[in-house]
Amino acid sequence: MQAVILAAGMGRRLGELTGDNTKCMLEVNGVKLIDRALETLAECNLSRIVLVVGYKRENVKAYVGNSYKGVEIVYVDNPIYDKTNNIYSLYLAKDYLEAEDTLLLESDLIYEPAVVKRIIDNDYPNLALVDKYESWMDGTVVVLNEECKIKNFISKRDFKYSDIDSYYKTVNIYKFSKEFSKSHYVPFLSAYCQALGRNEYYEQVLKVITLLDDSPLKALPLQGEQWYEIDDIQDLDIASGMFESSDEKKYKALTSRFGGYWRYPHMLDFCYLVNPYFPPKQMLDEMKASFETLLREYPSGMRVNSLLAAKNFSLKQEYIAVGNGAAELIKVLIERHTAKIGVIYPTFEEYPNRAVRENIVSYIPTNADKHYSADDIIAFYGDKEIGTLLLINPDNPSGNYIPYSDLLHLIEWTGKHGVQFIVDESFVDFVDVEGEFSLLHNELLAANPHLVVVKSISKSYGVPGIRLGVLASGNTEIIATIKKEVAIWNINSFGEFYMQIYEKYHKDYLLACKAFRKERKLFHGELQQIPFLRVIPSQANYFMCELVGGKYTSHELAVKLLVRYNILIKDCSGKSAFDGGEYIRIAVRDRNDNHRLVEALKEL
Repeated sequence: MQAVILAAGMGRRLGELTGDNTKCMLEVNGVKLIDRALETLAECNLSRIVLVVGYKRENVKAYVGNSYKGVEIVYVDNPIYDKTNNIYSLYLAKDYLEAEDTLLLESDLIYEPAVVKRIIDNDYPNLALVDKYESWMDGTVVVLNEECKIKNFISKRDFKYSDIDSYYKTVNIYKFSKEFSKSHYVPFLSAYCQALGRNEYYEQVLKVITLLDDSPLKALPLQGEQWYEIDDIQDLDIASGMFESSDEKKYKALTSRFGGYWRYPHMLDFCYLVNPYFPPKQMLDEMKASFETLLREYPSGMRVNSLLAAKNFSLKQEYIAVGNGAAELIKVLIERHTAKIGVIYPTFEEYPNRAVRENIVSYIPTNADKHYSADDIIAFYGDKEIGTLLLINPDNPSGNYIPYSDLLHLIEWTGKHGVQFIVDESFVDFVDVEGEFSLLHNELLAANPHLVVVKSISKSYGVPGIRLGVLASGNTEIIATIKKEVAIWNINSFGEFYMQIYEKYHKDYLLACKAFRKERKLFHGELQQIPFLRVIPSQANYFMCELVGGKYTSHELAVKLLVRYNILIKDCSGKSAFDGGEYIRIAVRDRNDNHRLVEALKEL
């Protein structure tokens, strides 16, 4: 068997990265794509490797040479690479296709060796390697029958997003027998080039062949092996994270993205915090039905959006501001402060990160659970000069919760001492208590103008992608200032529409929170069975756990879960106030996801 690599293209979409070289010379984490390909192919007992070159071909020939680890390298030149597409490049290599069984690859692919091993080890002679369609994929997709025969090649023009569950993406790695090339592929390839021109893709020929009643071509689906196609700088960025040379580098590359993990569809994200049971399907369907309108129309300004938020939380419009996520409101609120601010650590770092470091007065609970009460706060800050006190309730990452009655005591105490009191209640809807727990009430805000309440819509309502948060206070001057300091269109149309329709799904939200509490209790019991975890009780949608017994550090566990199981958790060792302790934070997801994490932890 031989390999044919198509490497004639110019790679225009990569801009200056391919200005002086072809795509196969592109480096991913310091290693050229062509080196990765040759290294893998050299282990496959091939007779030769045929490189079809065009753009900057002399660079490729000078770099690769005539052999690699004992495997002969031969070249086929495409002199009109800038006027043709890959169908012509392959056509120029037709004599090689007819001479020997062939592994066909494109040069802009990056893949683990198991990808190539999978197609070579399969006994069937004519295969197209495919993978289940995911959102990041682009290009040719196919539909398979029960026997993995290709029913049809779907072009971009015929692609239907309603049918994606049945689609497989071609990996652009194929295996052809020389008999197949002689009897089917090369004759069709030659005829297609002569009849329809050279500026096409070789998949067009395969599409014609699959329409034959006795088509000998089958598909071979991957089973989780990693690969990526690099067409532009975003592809390069993602591939760099996927194919880092060490586990540590891979972990760092992925966690530094701070989101966007939908590009990694097989990853389970236990790091970022959302409600797994809301929104309901009907609400999602309603938003989908208005998608085109929302995409094409401008959103309203702050006046209308604050009115919508006020309606949903039964507040006066002048008491509430809406943010592009709570983070936008936190930035505006905290950066206004010049006085000392009391911060209880460990905490949600967005608050202290926005404050002047010298103005922070830290309180660090001394117990291993990092839990505290209202009386503990008053005792610590009673003799401190602070202008503001910050409380996350339930706290992040500890899950500590101060009951409503004790919150009222803190409100009274801060008011008496002239201290502004900021309460972030982003996780309060998850608490397992009877009676009142939210501070979002007109009467309470009006009577305590020193009170500011922040709430993230992303976390408890399960919609982090549309970025919504609210800030409420009876101090209308603060609210008016914040409304002026954010952008006039800080909320997009999807966020505005969500607030418009939420009210009719409020009962669904209450049921979702109830289902969540049930799952949290079950998940807590399962995590307690892991011998190296000490699970700290939580009233939020996550658990802080201390690693005990010395089996793993928190960082080691986070890296192992990501690399071995594609599971992302929060390593808290970098947070302030842990004083060398090994802590992690694990979000609560749905039953299937939580079970997958527990099984991985049991294996470890």
